[in-house]
Amino acid sequence: MTGKVYLVGAGPGSADLLTVRAMNVLKEADAILYDALVGEEVKALFPPGAELIDVGKRADNHAYPQAEINRMLVDLAHQYRTVVRVKGGDPYVFGRGGEEAETLARRGITVEVVPGISSAIAAPASAGIPVTFRGYASSVTIITGHEDPTKGATALDFRALASLQGTLVILMGIKRLEDNVRALLDNGKAPDTPVAIVESGTTRDERVTVGTLGTIVGLAKQRGVEAPAVIVVGDVVRLREVLGRK
Repeated sequence: MTGKVYLVGAGPGSADLLTVRAMNVLKEADAILYDALVGEEVKALFPPGAELIDVGKRADNHAYPQAEINRMLVDLAHQYRTVVRVKGGDPYVFGRGGEEAETLARRGITVEVVPGISSAIAAPASAGIPVTFRGYASSVTIITGHEDPTKGATALDFRALASLQGTLVILMGIKRLEDNVRALLDNGKAPDTPVAIVESGTTRDERVTVGTLGTIVGLAKQRGVEAPAVIVVGDVVRLREVLGRK
């Protein structure tokens, strides 16, 4: 028997932001592999009796290497009818879901992607920051703040990023916040450019730190900012003064 594997996006953290499709797939799961960023509210929906495997992926703290996770998915697909791989946000937005899907497809295993709401959009929105807004930003660029450490040189063009007139969203960027801010400043981004850091966006633990490129590193240290967090750079951050009231 060869089962089917679902790559499910669990959204930004709050269980009520799961898609209906994601909830229906979870109900049928025989085995579930989930990441550290999957919240307790979502894990509470895992069906009793399903085999649960915590693969615990965070930046610089991987319980299992990606290659091992790929192998586990293949093995589980030969043991169970319905295997669910649950990831925070969306599987294809810096979630390495594409690599898992490719591995499964090359081995003839049926795989379906269930999109999730990315924290790149949801966390700023929850904090009262639309990533696009007429007169403020006509584009949004999403980058990783934590590149593959084995690559050596960065693949990000910070000169181009610093020249953007739209919104820049940085995911997984807290550990290298100072490096990324310095790269933007060194490439000409104005020090008074507004910046917001949204910790645990959409959850009960959401906290927002607002500053500028010139002040945000100091503010983050002062407030003890921690991952998971989304960094938003651009004029749209100013809209939080009006839209961030709850």
